[in-house]
Amino acid sequence: MLYLDLPTADELADLATQRFDIAVSIILPTTPISTETDADRILLKNLTKEALTQLEAAGADKRRINDLIEELDDLVEDDAFWRFQAHGLVVFATPDNLRTFRVPNALEPLVKVSDRFHLKPLLRSVNFCNAGYVLALADGGVRLIEVSADLPASEVKVAGMPTDAASSVGEASIATRSYSGRIGGSEGKKVRLRQYARKVDGALRGLLAGSSAPLILASVESLGAIYRSVNSYPHLVAEGIEGNPERMSEAELAAAARPLLDELYRSQIADWNALFQQRANEDRATTDIARTARAATFGAVQSLLVDMDQVVNGTVAESDGTVTFADAASADTYGVIDEIARRVLLSGGEVLSVRAQDIPEGKALAAILRYAV
Repeated sequence: MLYLDLPTADELADLATQRFDIAVSIILPTTPISTETDADRILLKNLTKEALTQLEAAGADKRRINDLIEELDDLVEDDAFWRFQAHGLVVFATPDNLRTFRVPNALEPLVKVSDRFHLKPLLRSVNFCNAGYVLALADGGVRLIEVSADLPASEVKVAGMPTDAASSVGEASIATRSYSGRIGGSEGKKVRLRQYARKVDGALRGLLAGSSAPLILASVESLGAIYRSVNSYPHLVAEGIEGNPERMSEAELAAAARPLLDELYRSQIADWNALFQQRANEDRATTDIARTARAATFGAVQSLLVDMDQVVNGTVAESDGTVTFADAASADTYGVIDEIARRVLLSGGEVLSVRAQDIPEGKALAAILRYAV
Protein backbone atom coordinates (compact mmCIF):
# COMPACT_ATOMS: atom_id res chain seq x y z
CA MET A 1 0.00 0.00 0.00
CA LEU A 2 1.19 3.54 -0.79
CA TYR A 3 1.06 5.94 2.15
CA LEU A 4 -0.04 9.27 0.71
CA ASP A 5 -0.80 12.67 2.16
CA LEU A 6 -1.59 14.90 -0.79
CA PRO A 7 -2.60 18.54 -0.24
CA THR A 8 -6.16 19.67 -0.88
CA ALA A 9 -6.87 22.66 -3.14
CA ASP A 10 -7.22 24.87 -0.06
CA GLU A 11 -3.89 23.66 1.34
CA LEU A 12 -2.16 24.35 -1.97
CA ALA A 13 -3.62 27.85 -2.04
CA ASP A 14 -2.43 28.42 1.53
CA LEU A 15 1.07 27.17 0.74
CA ALA A 16 1.16 29.42 -2.32
CA THR A 17 0.59 32.57 -0.25
CA GLN A 18 3.15 31.91 2.48
CA ARG A 19 6.42 33.88 2.71
CA PHE A 20 9.33 33.29 5.12
CA ASP A 21 12.79 34.57 5.94
CA ILE A 22 14.03 31.08 5.03
CA ALA A 23 12.06 28.45 3.10
CA VAL A 24 13.64 25.21 1.94
CA SER A 25 11.94 22.79 -0.45
CA ILE A 26 13.51 19.34 -0.76
CA ILE A 27 12.16 16.85 -3.26
CA LEU A 28 13.35 13.26 -3.56
CA PRO A 29 12.30 9.84 -4.84
CA THR A 30 11.50 7.25 -2.17
CA THR A 31 10.60 3.59 -1.96
CA PRO A 32 7.46 2.19 -0.31
CA ILE A 33 9.46 -0.91 0.65
CA SER A 34 10.21 -0.18 4.30
CA THR A 35 13.33 -2.38 4.44
CA GLU A 36 15.01 -0.36 1.66
CA THR A 37 14.65 3.24 2.88
CA ASP A 38 18.24 3.73 4.10
CA ALA A 39 19.24 5.10 0.69
CA ASP A 40 16.34 7.59 0.85
CA ARG A 41 17.52 8.85 4.23
CA ILE A 42 21.06 9.29 2.94
CA LEU A 43 19.74 11.21 -0.06
CA LEU A 44 17.71 13.53 2.22
CA LYS A 45 20.81 14.12 4.33
CA ASN A 46 22.87 15.01 1.23
CA LEU A 47 20.16 17.34 -0.05
CA THR A 48 20.04 18.98 3.38
CA LYS A 49 23.79 19.66 3.10
CA GLU A 50 23.17 21.26 -0.29
CA ALA A 51 20.50 23.51 1.25
CA LEU A 52 22.94 24.44 4.05
CA THR A 53 25.58 25.43 1.49
CA GLN A 54 23.13 27.73 -0.31
CA LEU A 55 21.95 29.33 2.94
CA GLU A 56 25.49 30.00 4.14
CA ALA A 57 26.40 31.49 0.75
CA ALA A 58 23.40 33.83 1.04
CA GLY A 59 24.52 34.99 4.51
CA ALA A 60 21.39 33.76 6.29
CA ASP A 61 21.20 34.09 10.07
CA LYS A 62 23.21 31.20 11.58
CA ARG A 63 20.77 30.62 14.44
CA ARG A 64 17.89 30.35 12.00
CA ILE A 65 19.90 27.98 9.81
CA ASN A 66 20.68 25.77 12.81
CA ASP A 67 17.00 25.58 13.76
CA LEU A 68 16.07 24.52 10.23
CA ILE A 69 18.84 21.93 9.91
CA GLU A 70 17.86 20.47 13.28
CA GLU A 71 14.32 19.87 12.01
CA LEU A 72 15.59 18.16 8.86
CA ASP A 73 18.04 16.01 10.85
CA ASP A 74 15.19 14.93 13.14
CA LEU A 75 13.24 13.81 10.08
CA VAL A 76 16.18 11.73 8.84
CA GLU A 77 16.31 9.93 12.20
CA ASP A 78 12.54 9.33 12.49
CA ASP A 79 12.29 5.54 12.05
CA ALA A 80 8.48 5.52 12.27
CA PHE A 81 8.19 8.07 9.47
CA TRP A 82 10.39 6.10 7.07
CA ARG A 83 8.43 2.89 7.56
CA PHE A 84 5.50 4.33 5.62
CA GLN A 85 6.43 5.88 2.29
CA ALA A 86 5.29 6.17 -1.32
CA HIS A 87 7.32 6.85 -4.48
CA GLY A 88 8.17 10.49 -3.81
CA LEU A 89 8.61 12.84 -0.87
CA VAL A 90 8.22 16.63 -0.76
CA VAL A 91 9.62 18.37 2.32
CA PHE A 92 8.82 22.02 3.06
CA ALA A 93 10.97 23.33 5.91
CA THR A 94 11.41 26.63 7.70
CA PRO A 95 13.28 27.26 10.96
CA ASP A 96 9.91 27.12 12.74
CA ASN A 97 8.05 24.32 10.99
CA LEU A 98 8.41 21.27 8.75
CA ARG A 99 5.76 19.68 6.54
CA THR A 100 6.03 16.54 4.47
CA PHE A 101 3.91 15.24 1.60
CA ARG A 102 4.24 11.63 0.44
CA VAL A 103 3.29 11.41 -3.23
CA PRO A 104 2.69 8.50 -5.63
CA ASN A 105 5.01 9.82 -8.36
CA ALA A 106 8.74 9.17 -8.58
CA LEU A 107 10.37 12.61 -8.40
CA GLU A 108 13.76 13.96 -9.44
CA PRO A 109 15.96 15.07 -6.49
CA LEU A 110 15.85 18.84 -6.04
CA VAL A 111 16.68 21.51 -3.47
CA LYS A 112 15.22 25.02 -3.62
CA VAL A 113 16.13 27.70 -1.08
CA SER A 114 14.06 30.87 -1.21
CA ASP A 115 11.44 32.87 0.67
CA ARG A 116 8.66 30.60 -0.63
CA PHE A 117 8.01 26.89 -1.22
CA HIS A 118 8.51 25.11 -4.54
CA LEU A 119 5.02 23.75 -5.29
CA LYS A 120 5.35 22.23 -8.75
CA PRO A 121 6.23 18.66 -7.60
CA LEU A 122 2.97 18.51 -5.67
CA LEU A 123 0.89 19.58 -8.65
CA ARG A 124 1.77 16.48 -10.66
CA SER A 125 0.59 14.25 -7.84
CA VAL A 126 -2.65 16.15 -7.39
CA ASN A 127 -3.47 16.16 -11.12
CA PHE A 128 -1.96 13.00 -12.62
CA CYS A 129 -0.78 10.49 -10.05
CA ASN A 130 -0.91 7.45 -12.38
CA ALA A 131 -2.71 5.62 -9.61
CA GLY A 132 -6.28 5.09 -8.52
CA TYR A 133 -8.80 2.65 -7.16
CA VAL A 134 -10.91 -0.18 -8.52
CA LEU A 135 -14.29 -0.76 -6.93
CA ALA A 136 -15.01 -4.45 -7.47
CA LEU A 137 -18.77 -4.59 -6.93
CA ALA A 138 -20.92 -7.72 -7.03
CA ASP A 139 -24.06 -9.00 -5.34
CA GLY A 140 -21.96 -11.34 -3.27
CA GLY A 141 -19.34 -8.86 -2.07
CA VAL A 142 -17.44 -5.65 -2.63
CA ARG A 143 -13.73 -4.80 -2.57
CA LEU A 144 -11.77 -1.58 -3.01
CA ILE A 145 -8.44 -2.21 -4.71
CA GLU A 146 -5.63 0.33 -4.75
CA VAL A 147 -3.72 0.43 -8.03
CA SER A 148 -0.35 2.15 -8.53
CA ALA A 149 2.19 2.23 -11.32
CA ASP A 150 4.86 0.11 -9.69
CA LEU A 151 3.54 -1.82 -6.69
CA PRO A 152 1.30 -4.89 -6.61
CA ALA A 153 -2.37 -4.07 -6.20
CA SER A 154 -3.73 -4.30 -2.67
CA GLU A 155 -7.15 -4.29 -1.05
CA VAL A 156 -8.06 -1.28 1.06
CA LYS A 157 -10.20 -1.86 4.13
CA VAL A 158 -13.06 0.63 4.16
CA ALA A 159 -14.92 1.40 7.38
CA GLY A 160 -18.63 0.77 7.09
CA MET A 161 -18.39 -1.07 3.80
CA PRO A 162 -21.22 -3.65 3.45
CA THR A 163 -20.28 -7.31 3.20
CA ASP A 164 -22.72 -8.17 0.40
CA ALA A 165 -26.01 -7.04 -1.10
CA ALA A 166 -28.35 -9.28 0.91
CA SER A 167 -26.94 -8.62 4.38
CA SER A 168 -26.69 -4.91 3.68
CA VAL A 169 -30.49 -4.70 3.37
CA GLY A 170 -31.26 -7.24 6.09
CA GLU A 171 -32.32 -10.06 3.78
CA ALA A 172 -31.19 -13.66 3.42
CA SER A 173 -31.31 -13.21 -0.35
CA ILE A 174 -32.18 -10.42 -2.77
CA ALA A 175 -33.28 -12.93 -5.42
CA THR A 176 -36.56 -13.84 -3.75
CA ARG A 177 -39.70 -13.78 -5.90
CA SER A 178 -42.03 -13.22 -2.95
CA TYR A 179 -43.55 -9.85 -2.29
CA SER A 180 -43.24 -7.87 0.93
CA GLY A 181 -44.91 -4.50 1.27
CA ARG A 182 -44.59 -2.51 -1.92
CA ILE A 183 -41.76 -4.38 -3.60
CA GLY A 184 -41.07 -7.86 -4.82
CA GLY A 185 -39.74 -9.93 -7.70
CA SER A 186 -37.32 -8.28 -10.12
CA GLU A 187 -38.52 -4.83 -9.09
CA GLY A 188 -37.73 -5.62 -5.47
CA LYS A 189 -34.26 -6.86 -6.38
CA LYS A 190 -33.48 -3.57 -8.14
CA VAL A 191 -34.65 -1.59 -5.12
CA ARG A 192 -32.45 -3.64 -2.78
CA LEU A 193 -29.46 -3.40 -5.09
CA ARG A 194 -29.89 0.37 -5.18
CA GLN A 195 -29.95 0.41 -1.37
CA TYR A 196 -26.78 -1.69 -1.38
CA ALA A 197 -25.14 0.65 -3.88
CA ARG A 198 -25.99 3.68 -1.72
CA LYS A 199 -24.35 2.05 1.30
CA VAL A 200 -21.23 1.30 -0.72
CA ASP A 201 -21.14 4.88 -1.97
CA GLY A 202 -21.62 6.17 1.58
CA ALA A 203 -18.74 4.07 2.90
CA LEU A 204 -16.43 5.28 0.13
CA ARG A 205 -17.37 8.90 0.78
CA GLY A 206 -15.53 8.90 4.09
CA LEU A 207 -12.37 7.43 2.56
CA LEU A 208 -12.28 9.43 -0.67
CA ALA A 209 -13.42 12.82 0.64
CA GLY A 210 -11.18 15.51 -0.83
CA SER A 211 -9.41 13.04 -3.12
CA SER A 212 -9.09 13.38 -6.88
CA ALA A 213 -7.89 9.81 -7.49
CA PRO A 214 -9.74 8.07 -10.34
CA LEU A 215 -12.21 5.38 -9.29
CA ILE A 216 -12.80 2.58 -11.80
CA LEU A 217 -15.90 0.44 -11.43
CA ALA A 218 -15.64 -3.31 -12.03
CA SER A 219 -19.08 -4.89 -12.17
CA VAL A 220 -21.63 -6.63 -14.34
CA GLU A 221 -23.53 -4.17 -16.51
CA SER A 222 -26.82 -4.18 -14.60
CA LEU A 223 -25.33 -3.58 -11.14
CA GLY A 224 -22.82 -1.13 -12.58
CA ALA A 225 -25.63 1.00 -14.00
CA ILE A 226 -27.37 1.01 -10.62
CA TYR A 227 -24.20 2.06 -8.83
CA ARG A 228 -23.52 4.88 -11.30
CA SER A 229 -27.04 6.19 -10.70
CA VAL A 230 -26.32 6.75 -6.98
CA ASN A 231 -22.60 7.52 -7.10
CA SER A 232 -21.53 10.78 -5.43
CA TYR A 233 -17.77 10.63 -6.09
CA PRO A 234 -16.92 13.12 -8.86
CA HIS A 235 -13.93 11.17 -10.20
CA LEU A 236 -15.67 7.92 -11.12
CA VAL A 237 -14.24 6.98 -14.53
CA ALA A 238 -16.83 6.73 -17.33
CA GLU A 239 -15.44 3.47 -18.69
CA GLY A 240 -15.36 0.50 -16.35
CA ILE A 241 -14.20 -3.10 -16.18
CA GLU A 242 -16.94 -5.42 -17.40
CA GLY A 243 -17.79 -8.82 -15.97
CA ASN A 244 -18.14 -10.37 -12.55
CA PRO A 245 -15.21 -9.09 -10.42
CA GLU A 246 -15.63 -11.95 -7.93
CA ARG A 247 -13.83 -14.11 -10.47
CA MET A 248 -10.88 -11.70 -10.76
CA SER A 249 -7.85 -11.45 -8.49
CA GLU A 250 -6.46 -8.13 -7.29
CA ALA A 251 -3.66 -8.43 -9.86
CA GLU A 252 -6.14 -9.09 -12.67
CA LEU A 253 -8.27 -6.11 -11.69
CA ALA A 254 -5.18 -3.88 -11.59
CA ALA A 255 -4.04 -5.14 -15.00
CA ALA A 256 -7.46 -4.28 -16.44
CA ALA A 257 -7.44 -0.85 -14.75
CA ARG A 258 -4.03 0.41 -15.87
CA PRO A 259 -4.94 0.86 -19.56
CA LEU A 260 -8.01 2.83 -18.45
CA LEU A 261 -5.84 5.09 -16.26
CA ASP A 262 -3.40 5.59 -19.14
CA GLU A 263 -6.22 6.41 -21.54
CA LEU A 264 -7.73 8.86 -19.04
CA TYR A 265 -4.44 10.74 -18.92
CA ARG A 266 -4.01 10.70 -22.72
CA SER A 267 -7.54 11.96 -23.20
CA GLN A 268 -7.07 14.87 -20.78
CA ILE A 269 -3.81 15.93 -22.45
CA ALA A 270 -5.26 15.57 -25.96
CA ASP A 271 -8.28 17.72 -25.03
CA TRP A 272 -5.99 20.35 -23.52
CA ASN A 273 -3.77 20.49 -26.59
CA ALA A 274 -6.78 20.75 -28.91
CA LEU A 275 -8.06 23.75 -26.93
CA PHE A 276 -4.55 25.26 -26.94
CA GLN A 277 -4.45 25.15 -30.76
CA GLN A 278 -7.89 26.72 -30.97
CA ARG A 279 -6.92 29.52 -28.58
CA ALA A 280 -3.60 30.05 -30.40
CA ASN A 281 -5.60 31.08 -33.48
CA GLU A 282 -7.27 33.71 -31.28
CA ASP A 283 -3.95 34.95 -29.79
CA ARG A 284 -5.00 33.47 -26.45
CA ALA A 285 -2.31 30.81 -26.06
CA THR A 286 1.45 30.96 -25.55
CA THR A 287 4.55 28.94 -24.71
CA ASP A 288 6.63 32.03 -23.96
CA ILE A 289 7.69 32.23 -20.30
CA ALA A 290 7.86 36.04 -20.16
CA ARG A 291 4.43 36.50 -21.71
CA THR A 292 2.93 33.83 -19.48
CA ALA A 293 4.42 35.46 -16.37
CA ARG A 294 2.86 38.79 -17.31
CA ALA A 295 -0.50 37.15 -18.04
CA ALA A 296 -0.42 35.21 -14.75
CA THR A 297 0.34 38.41 -12.81
CA PHE A 298 -2.78 40.05 -14.21
CA GLY A 299 -4.98 36.96 -13.70
CA ALA A 300 -5.26 36.23 -17.42
CA VAL A 301 -4.20 32.56 -17.43
CA GLN A 302 -7.09 30.12 -17.59
CA SER A 303 -5.05 26.91 -17.71
CA LEU A 304 -1.32 26.17 -17.53
CA LEU A 305 0.77 23.13 -18.43
CA VAL A 306 4.20 22.99 -16.78
CA ASP A 307 7.11 20.60 -17.19
CA MET A 308 7.24 18.73 -13.89
CA ASP A 309 11.04 18.28 -14.02
CA GLN A 310 12.45 21.45 -15.58
CA VAL A 311 13.50 24.30 -13.28
CA VAL A 312 14.08 27.81 -14.64
CA ASN A 313 15.82 29.98 -12.04
CA GLY A 314 15.13 33.66 -11.60
CA THR A 315 12.53 36.06 -10.24
CA VAL A 316 9.18 37.48 -11.35
CA ALA A 317 8.30 41.08 -10.54
CA GLU A 318 5.27 41.44 -8.30
CA SER A 319 3.94 44.53 -10.09
CA ASP A 320 3.98 43.61 -13.77
CA GLY A 321 5.34 40.04 -14.02
CA THR A 322 8.66 40.99 -15.61
CA VAL A 323 10.99 37.95 -15.53
CA THR A 324 14.64 38.20 -14.59
CA PHE A 325 16.38 34.94 -15.43
CA ALA A 326 19.33 33.55 -13.42
CA ASP A 327 22.02 31.16 -14.58
CA ALA A 328 22.04 29.12 -11.35
CA ALA A 329 19.96 28.46 -8.26
CA SER A 330 20.59 30.59 -5.18
CA ALA A 331 18.74 31.79 -2.10
CA ASP A 332 18.03 35.05 -3.96
CA THR A 333 16.08 33.31 -6.72
CA TYR A 334 13.35 30.71 -7.07
CA GLY A 335 11.71 28.64 -9.78
CA VAL A 336 10.18 31.06 -12.28
CA ILE A 337 7.76 28.47 -13.64
CA ASP A 338 6.77 27.54 -10.10
CA GLU A 339 6.08 31.20 -9.34
CA ILE A 340 3.97 31.52 -12.49
CA ALA A 341 2.01 28.44 -11.43
CA ARG A 342 1.47 29.97 -7.99
CA ARG A 343 0.00 33.13 -9.49
CA VAL A 344 -2.27 31.13 -11.78
CA LEU A 345 -3.60 29.13 -8.83
CA LEU A 346 -4.23 32.26 -6.79
CA SER A 347 -6.22 33.80 -9.65
CA GLY A 348 -8.45 30.73 -9.89
CA GLY A 349 -6.70 29.18 -12.89
CA GLU A 350 -5.85 25.54 -13.48
CA VAL A 351 -2.29 24.19 -13.32
CA LEU A 352 -1.35 20.77 -14.69
CA SER A 353 2.13 19.37 -14.11
CA VAL A 354 3.10 17.02 -16.95
CA ARG A 355 6.02 15.41 -18.75
CA ALA A 356 7.94 17.53 -21.26
CA GLN A 357 6.65 15.59 -24.28
CA ASP A 358 3.06 16.54 -23.39
CA ILE A 359 3.67 20.29 -23.73
CA PRO A 360 3.16 21.96 -27.14
CA GLU A 361 6.42 22.71 -28.98
CA GLY A 362 8.39 20.88 -26.27
CA LYS A 363 8.57 24.04 -24.17
CA ALA A 364 8.86 24.39 -20.39
CA LEU A 365 5.26 25.59 -20.16
CA ALA A 366 2.16 26.34 -22.20
CA ALA A 367 -0.72 28.61 -21.26
CA ILE A 368 -4.30 29.09 -22.37
CA LEU A 369 -5.37 32.66 -21.68
CA ARG A 370 -8.71 34.08 -20.62
CA TYR A 371 -8.02 37.06 -22.89
CA ALA A 372 -5.13 38.26 -25.02
CA VAL A 373 -2.28 39.93 -23.13
